[in-house]
Amino acid sequence: MSIHIPDNTRKVTTRRLVEMKQRGEKISMLTAYDYSSAKILDEAGIDCILVGDSASNVMAGNATTLPITLDQMVYHGKSVMKGVKRALVVVDLPFGSYQGNSKEALASAVRIMKETHAEAVKMEGGAEIRESVERILCAGIPVMGHLGLTPQSINKFGTYNVRAREEAEAEKLVQDAHLLEEIGCFAIVLEKIPAKLAERVSRELTIPTIGIGAGGACDGQVLVMHDMMGINRGFSPRFLRRYANVADIMTEAVGRYIEDVKTGDFPNAEEQY
Repeated sequence: MSIHIPDNTRKVTTRRLVEMKQRGEKISMLTAYDYSSAKILDEAGIDCILVGDSASNVMAGNATTLPITLDQMVYHGKSVMKGVKRALVVVDLPFGSYQGNSKEALASAVRIMKETHAEAVKMEGGAEIRESVERILCAGIPVMGHLGLTPQSINKFGTYNVRAREEAEAEKLVQDAHLLEEIGCFAIVLEKIPAKLAERVSRELTIPTIGIGAGGACDGQVLVMHDMMGINRGFSPRFLRRYANVADIMTEAVGRYIEDVKTGDFPNAEEQY
């Protein structure tokens, strides 16, 4: 198995992602929400870090992404940026901070950029959020789109099942993808859609697609770090590959620590002053 050796001499930018697509180099992306994790991901050579509103689930214990606030996203974004030198950092605009009000959308995006020092924002939706996306782009703020399963709309869908299986929804997704590219988005996340549809979108667009549960034809892939690391043990969709079982490692380590404290083995003579 080959190990990817990152080019740590070049900062990853929105332009560089387009260049990667053009030469067929896949884009790696993971979520992070804190300084320590972001530093590890960046030093490992990850191309993009998403400060996802999934922090609502894996950091705050909420059932959906809806409760997380703009204040909380700013906090997580600031923490992540302090640990990153190379990766492109994208921050999710949370539910309620951009839908239906383009002026509020711009204010939310400006606040993210000014207070976190991140390099882009991500927004869920297509034609229905066009005005908000355009207003943000006009301010010079890069926008990553997000189509397919959009978790902020969970109460509308009522399920986390695969989206765009039906022809009408699939065609709307293709149209929305082209729209987002035309108005200036630099990349689009495609979540939980049929692989053949994701392949079509990836082929038709000149901007990169980042898949999560959307097959291998996307220009890149993203996973929630807590899921792929096995920290979150209660989530096992088909698209998830676990690269470690960190929860098991931590549980075993904590158990040994408890035992050493109870028996008086910790701290020993060499571990005190």
